[in-house]
Amino acid sequence: MKTCSEKALEWNVTPRTVNAMCKNGRIQGAVKEKRTWLIPDDAEKPLDGRISTGKYSRKKTGKEKKTLPVGISDYVRAQSEYYYVDKTLLIKEFLDRKPLVSLFTRPRRFGKTLNMDMLRVFFEISEDDTSKYFTDKAIWKCGEKYRRHQGKYPVIFLTFKDVKFDTWEATIGKIRGLLQEEYGRHQELLSSDRISQYEREYFEKILGALANDVELTSALERLSKMLTVHYGKAPIIIIDEYDTPIQEGYSKDFYDEIIGFMRIFFSGAFKDNKNLSYGFLTGILRIAQESIFSGLNNLSVNTVMDEEYDSFFGFTEKEIEKLLAYYGMSEKENELRDWYDGYLFGNEEIYNPWSVINYISKGCIPQAYWVNTGKNEIFEEIMNAATDDIVEKLHILLQGEIVIARIDQNVVYRSLAEDPANIYSLLLVAGYLKTQKKDLQADGSYLCEVTIPNKEIASVYKSEILSHFLQKGIITRTTANKIAESLYANDHKKLQSAVAEYLDKSISFYDGGAEGFYHGLMLGLIALMDNQYKINRTENQVMEDMISA
Repeated sequence: MKTCSEKALEWNVTPRTVNAMCKNGRIQGAVKEKRTWLIPDDAEKPLDGRISTGKYSRKKTGKEKKTLPVGISDYVRAQSEYYYVDKTLLIKEFLDRKPLVSLFTRPRRFGKTLNMDMLRVFFEISEDDTSKYFTDKAIWKCGEKYRRHQGKYPVIFLTFKDVKFDTWEATIGKIRGLLQEEYGRHQELLSSDRISQYEREYFEKILGALANDVELTSALERLSKMLTVHYGKAPIIIIDEYDTPIQEGYSKDFYDEIIGFMRIFFSGAFKDNKNLSYGFLTGILRIAQESIFSGLNNLSVNTVMDEEYDSFFGFTEKEIEKLLAYYGMSEKENELRDWYDGYLFGNEEIYNPWSVINYISKGCIPQAYWVNTGKNEIFEEIMNAATDDIVEKLHILLQGEIVIARIDQNVVYRSLAEDPANIYSLLLVAGYLKTQKKDLQADGSYLCEVTIPNKEIASVYKSEILSHFLQKGIITRTTANKIAESLYANDHKKLQSAVAEYLDKSISFYDGGAEGFYHGLMLGLIALMDNQYKINRTENQVMEDMISA
């Protein structure tokens, strides 16, 4: 058996062409093992079926291709107007397991909000027949056991993904507005003869945005009670991106206020609440150490390390193959893999869905799409807390190599100040690292081999490291540009001059004797290099050349 590359040389075509032939079933006997196609030694080159008259005529199928849902988190709209990757088997997986409260932690922009809205539409009681949004989906084929749950529950739904403010006052004001909107979705309770006057008055206070901070803490608990009384069935509570305001609180110095509020807010909703059928939460971090879910024994936590639900957030390899085939772009699979694959959730290989959608929508131009959708504040914390060992490991990661790190899934944002080594845990759960190998330890942590997942994430490390150097005044933009230009032009003299300028302005007697300084210098240089550059020489060799020059 031969590889695509070997057959490409034999047939005088590109390896990508051979790979496409295999995918399209044009090579008899070709088999795929993991990611590699193997071709029989005696396989003949398929005939070229392309038009050779000099004119190309595209076949008209009469059916226009659906566009991809860039930034669409509305399930009804996404599945009806756009190309939708069917994740409805998440419903089956949940109904088979039936945990009281489920917490899904995944990186941002991996489909959490869309999946939660899908759950809302499936379970929620509605005047409209919402089953029509699922009859052609995978969940409907699973049988009556699952279909009978459709449209049978009142639902409370809140998403905190946009709760990003600089002060506690603005944050609680936004939460007050979100609760106002959610109560507004359930105004049938105001005319219900089963709701007491006391509860009706509280409802109107929330609806009028007149409730104080303390009164807001019981909003979920009291709404769930009213819905249970009115419908005779306890509601499902869905909280999307629950930790977004917590992250903002940490970075904007109102951490204690938001943690104190959330602890009471969630406790009333999920702890010993008899008016709860099921609960779903999503976020990036578990935040267990802050006791937000203290005493909640029925909480099922599903992280990037767990095998349960591992295929429902992000795109699997099979889903990518189907997606590319639909748009006639199967030949782009290798490029797509290099840029946006590399994540490992449980045992499932996952592609970044946001980046994939943008890549295809914008003509298959490989760029860093995901990293530009939010702030990379974690890196600021990392660089501020970086020890010589951490800087050295960042240097190793940037060269595409493996680093050994202890991963604690209970890590919280402020733990960086306590132990800088926790940065690897934050980077993993936030989507900036992948696990190559993991071993569970006695204390519940993991000892892992970690790497940078793909080219897109590598670009984040480079840009954020350089940004840190610029902000700290370690290197000026002018000097940085000179170094970048000299590297691009392969101009050794210009590079020597730019590096000398940098050293003259930044290095001191004390720096010269510190190994960490030179690691930092190399990190800065790597941050200036585009993806086509790769360091083949050791750091010591490079430094020796620069100094001797």
